[in-house]
Amino acid sequence: MKSLAGMSVLITGGGSGIGLGTARHCIERGARVTICGRRPDKIQEAATELGAECRGVAADITVASDRQKLIAATLEHGGQIDALINNAGNMYRGAITELEESSLQDIFNTNVIAAMLLTGLATPHLAQREGAVIFVGSIHTRRAFPGASPYAATKAAVQGLTRVLAAELGEQKIRVNCLLPGAVFTEINQRAGLMDDETALQRLEGMADLHALGRIGTAEEIAEAMAFLICAEWVTGAMIDIDGGLGLGITSDSAITSQKGDGKQ
Repeated sequence: MKSLAGMSVLITGGGSGIGLGTARHCIERGARVTICGRRPDKIQEAATELGAECRGVAADITVASDRQKLIAATLEHGGQIDALINNAGNMYRGAITELEESSLQDIFNTNVIAAMLLTGLATPHLAQREGAVIFVGSIHTRRAFPGASPYAATKAAVQGLTRVLAAELGEQKIRVNCLLPGAVFTEINQRAGLMDDETALQRLEGMADLHALGRIGTAEEIAEAMAFLICAEWVTGAMIDIDGGLGLGITSDSAITSQKGDGKQ
């Protein structure tokens, strides 16, 4: 199994939550990490916190020139690309009778299309390193949460994409896998304008009883799984649930009453 030491890792959506936690985890184990996000102040704050082994790039992955800039910055900072973690994503919710076409196009562009195109740009560099691509799926494809059809559809697409690219890129010794996090506190609801930090955290905590292990997860726990997939040399095309048992379908009347699925990554 490979070591993270000396690797160059590119993480989209690295300014907070799972992306930031994964960047920290990789740097602590000797990797150089490039992170990106749309908000310059947020991404610079994260890069400063993580230190010299982190390069922060203000970039919107839905913009072609920004994707090119991001690949160039990763090569400059790390000298190569050993792993790409497609973590950036947005949430859009609503009843099927109320969905807007432009918002649907936006979420598919961010969660699926931009990640596909960035992966394509990174592929020649990953092939040189027999590297890894990780997509971030969601427990929404294991459990059905009413009102979350747009988000769930994008994550189902990502999971299908993972298997196809694992087959397509295997000849180049590039491994492609997908993590499916459960309830982990991130900024995805805040970015969607749905709720503030305190409300989002309260709603997630209200889901604790739906997990077999009785609690929500942490970004560090997701980062541990990310690190495994970066380094595991004989794992590809895998969908790995990191969800504390949320996907098992355990029911709790109190949890269902207080939480109907908002805020899972």
